[in-house]
Amino acid sequence: MKVLLLREQEIKPLLEVNEVSEAVEQAFREKGKGMVQMPPKTYLYYDKYNGDLRVMPAYIESMDVSAVKVVNVHPDNRAFDLPTVMAIIILIDPKTGAPQAIMDGTEITAMRTGAAAGVATKYLSRRDAGRLGIVGAGAQGSKQLDFIVNVRNIVEVKVYDVREEAKANFIQKARQKYPELRVVAAESVEEAVRNQDIICTVTPSRKPIVMNEWVDDGIHINAIGADAPGKEELDPAILKRAMIIVDDWEQALHSGEINVPVSKGLITRGDIHGELGEVIVGKKRGRAADKEITVFDSTGLAIQDATVAKLVYKKALEEGVGSWFEFLTLNRSIPHP
Repeated sequence: MKVLLLREQEIKPLLEVNEVSEAVEQAFREKGKGMVQMPPKTYLYYDKYNGDLRVMPAYIESMDVSAVKVVNVHPDNRAFDLPTVMAIIILIDPKTGAPQAIMDGTEITAMRTGAAAGVATKYLSRRDAGRLGIVGAGAQGSKQLDFIVNVRNIVEVKVYDVREEAKANFIQKARQKYPELRVVAAESVEEAVRNQDIICTVTPSRKPIVMNEWVDDGIHINAIGADAPGKEELDPAILKRAMIIVDDWEQALHSGEINVPVSKGLITRGDIHGELGEVIVGKKRGRAADKEITVFDSTGLAIQDATVAKLVYKKALEEGVGSWFEFLTLNRSIPHP
């Protein structure tokens, strides 16, 4: 039994925005149809190191795709010259349970997260949305830009980060990549989000940083940063005004943008309109009016990782990328599990 090993530098050239967007949208579509198995994330908390580890399994029966991801989130990793998020994905053959590939999941995680925001923006933002505010200028902030310009005619981007170096680096790269865009620095969160059509929040904050009075009617918000219990980026008053769409009910209630307001009784499950997959397949309506506020609560789903991992695997086979290694010798007795 041979397994394909794929490193980050081999995976990056295989990931294209359009293809990743299609894979992630298909994952949401299958979830909307009720055709996936995806237990909620399992967490280990490393409190003394300000980090956590998550295990994320998924099976999409109609696509014959299954995978398990192990991923960390350690906000202080910059001090060790390591990414905040690192991941490994094991792609599984559903027919036999045998591993097909073991691959770095760091870039896949970044891309599929950006793609989820792009898909949500496609279905929930106003069609004429052209101004984008990004709070958080790290690696994921850049991915938000890549996928949102793919679905909307963005003309201006304002970005804010508490780290001036990160903000400057984001602006430099964005201007080089998208010379037609007006990309400017915001001196505060308020400046980044006021008078925008779309907002993306991509921070590890544990208290609201986007205030209700800064948010205009008609805006769409991708709330990306809250992905563990206790995290939140938005003033709960915004949620009370908005149509809230989650990626997954259980994960969002446990660790998404809504987790703190729900735990405090500020909003209830009845305030949540539905899941993105339900909007995509037509079970729930999307934006109904230009003045409506929409919020996408993104926690990150294992089905997104699975579909993108399968895409990477197929392209790696086509292009002869990666290294094969023998995982299991089959000419011996195999113990029962």
